[in-house]
Amino acid sequence: MRLFLSADIEGITGLVSWSQCSRPDGKSYDYQFARRMMTHDVNAAIRGARMAGVDEVVMKDSHGNSKNLLIEDLEPGVRLVSGHGAGTDGMMQGIDATFDAAILVGYHAMAGTLGGVMEHTITGGIHRLWVNGIESGEIGLSAGVAGRYGVPLVMISSDAAGCVEAQALIPGIETAVTKTGVGRYMADLKHPSETAPLIEAAAKRAIENAKGIKPHVWDEATTIRIEFNRAEEADMGAKLLSVPTRINGYTVEGTYPTYQEAHRVVWNLVAMSFEGIGSQH
Repeated sequence: MRLFLSADIEGITGLVSWSQCSRPDGKSYDYQFARRMMTHDVNAAIRGARMAGVDEVVMKDSHGNSKNLLIEDLEPGVRLVSGHGAGTDGMMQGIDATFDAAILVGYHAMAGTLGGVMEHTITGGIHRLWVNGIESGEIGLSAGVAGRYGVPLVMISSDAAGCVEAQALIPGIETAVTKTGVGRYMADLKHPSETAPLIEAAAKRAIENAKGIKPHVWDEATTIRIEFNRAEEADMGAKLLSVPTRINGYTVEGTYPTYQEAHRVVWNLVAMSFEGIGSQH
């Protein structure tokens, strides 16, 4: 049985702020701890999945520059897709129709979620994002990529708010709550000795019951709408020929024949938005 796993960092055990886990640039004072905890949670999911019969695991490191996981400390025999900037499937790069199930580890709630620890959608530049009129975040985007390949998303580990978001999107999904948010940068944390068995058990149940979960498939043609925080971020995205409609100063929208094409446009818009901020005088 083949499992695809995508790992983010904000929903990982023990983390409450980007000063811990943003990137290795000197501003994240506790980044080494964050890397260890991310590897800790991923390993727990792998162990649980293997208990249920998974014999091949491919995973995508999906946070920031996507070079966070400590490969030497991962469970043996896994394949890791690391790095950022290429490919067309974003946080699910490496998945295809040959996988039997997908799991998300350390994901977080969408931008604006009350009680969501470090809640956001891809980047701090996005205020809100909709897929076919339904507000969505990274959980919904990644579920849609898996679903387009016919792969069910069967389990997630996240904070309490992220798990609720996933349950609303995918009936029957297994969840493992690593912490409960008090505010954006505060949470009631569970100890690693508690989260490891929670994640392990959820992953095991998820694989055992994978056939009962339907792949999440967004309707096609697919309409995406992004509301940015600043007009200059939308200015840059509006230059793309594939985004024909500027709704207002902050918002762009487009409709595409397939979800995969719409998903690629989302990531291109995000890349363009960084240029918009960088071009300020």
